[in-house]
Amino acid sequence: MAEFIGAIDQGTTSTRFIVFDRSGRIVALAQKEHRQIFPQPGWVEHDPEEIWRNTQDVIAAAMAQKSLRSGDLAAIGITNQRETSLLWDRRTGAPLGNAIVWQDARVADAVAEFSLDGGQDRFRAKTGLPLSTYFSSLKILWLLENIPDVRAQAEAGDVLFGTVDSFLVWKLSGSARGGIHVTDVTNASRTQLMNLETLDWDAEILAAFGIPRAILPEIRSSSEHFAEAREPAAIRGVAIAGILGDQQAALVGQTCFAPGEAKNTYGTGCFLLLNTGERAVASTHGLLTTVAYKFGGKPACYALEGSVAIAGALVQWLRDNLGLIADSGEIEKLARSVTDNGGVYFVPAFSGLYAPHWKPGARGVIAGLTHYAHKGHLARAVLEATAFQTRDVLDAMEKDSRIRLEVLRVDGGMVENNLLMQFQADILNRPVVRPANKETTALGAAYAAGLAVGYFAGAEELRANWSVDRSWQPAMEDSEREELYRLWHRAVSKSFGWTE
Repeated sequence: MAEFIGAIDQGTTSTRFIVFDRSGRIVALAQKEHRQIFPQPGWVEHDPEEIWRNTQDVIAAAMAQKSLRSGDLAAIGITNQRETSLLWDRRTGAPLGNAIVWQDARVADAVAEFSLDGGQDRFRAKTGLPLSTYFSSLKILWLLENIPDVRAQAEAGDVLFGTVDSFLVWKLSGSARGGIHVTDVTNASRTQLMNLETLDWDAEILAAFGIPRAILPEIRSSSEHFAEAREPAAIRGVAIAGILGDQQAALVGQTCFAPGEAKNTYGTGCFLLLNTGERAVASTHGLLTTVAYKFGGKPACYALEGSVAIAGALVQWLRDNLGLIADSGEIEKLARSVTDNGGVYFVPAFSGLYAPHWKPGARGVIAGLTHYAHKGHLARAVLEATAFQTRDVLDAMEKDSRIRLEVLRVDGGMVENNLLMQFQADILNRPVVRPANKETTALGAAYAAGLAVGYFAGAEELRANWSVDRSWQPAMEDSEREELYRLWHRAVSKSFGWTE
């Protein structure tokens, strides 16, 4: 049997290929960033061809690190930035323009227009999602209406839609020379076009948005043999056997397989998922109901999710737009140069606010500035914004699920920031735990692929791989905690309604 398992982790800012062994340890890793394209305020795009080139490059680089051959891999899984939407030509494989990224807010007017008939929760009963700039549905509509001649091509069957997982599987499996057009239930559940009960595209919703079913991929489980890779050469013949949206992949990588188990991923955005088992729980407190995973022929498992648009992206903004730090890793040192936030609060509503507020008209606000405040306070406010937003989501999640989370499992790039993790424990008033293997997103995709081909025996084997690297205990007085949180909510309220 092949010794290793691989995973493509195609994220918002970079693409990685990671090779794991059976215990979940990293054998090889390569990473490459791609451009963030901002054509207009509130617009965010990626070049699909650049992502595909980078995917080929990182696969080749990681395999070369340990002189691995395709036969050394039992299978590969794919995890991806969700909701990001693109169209491509079925005949040539060429993208029909840039991908519209999940953060993009260009369809805000369409959100308001569609909300006139049935409100913002018009499709929530079937999809678990409110009308928002976040999801794929209105992005697809925008592409169909704004790329010249594309709707006619779509109606003729010459156009394919996909989230990034679909595009990569199609490319990996042969592109226009026999590539398969599929997605998994987790990514499909983020389009706002899939019915959570039937796990299929919903004809009524497609008609409401004017989206031809012919452009949509086939919905499959998260863990099965999809195809064999034909490109790039380094993995030719390897089974593509796992697909999970990035946040669901992290849930699997954290082995949160039991109802009531939760994880929070601190990446470009911040995403808290709670496993609710085989029951889709409707939210009444601003959360999303989503598919957590579906392994082969087993029933789908669902999750409640709280999505925060801007977390690590705010640190990047501080670096790239203000130049206050030269490297993202420097923010902890700068934030530690002060003992508190100096009364400064940063609400990063760059493209509106997601859960639990769902305010597309909100915009970023820095509140509480005085002559006393300096860059150290601003750096601290940037970190605290992520922790405050996480508490907003966790409070809503506990109300919806009626489960008190005793501990929060965390992962993602920002969990290396010890100051942030301690403040997170303080503002939540509960322990925060970081696993020994922090690459939980890629690991989840590898787990899904490995289960499909028998590389892993089952969930218990995966649970045995999980271990604690470090935990943080709350150490803040209740009065200080609640005063900080009260002022945070005052700042949040100031961000509402900035755009009409």
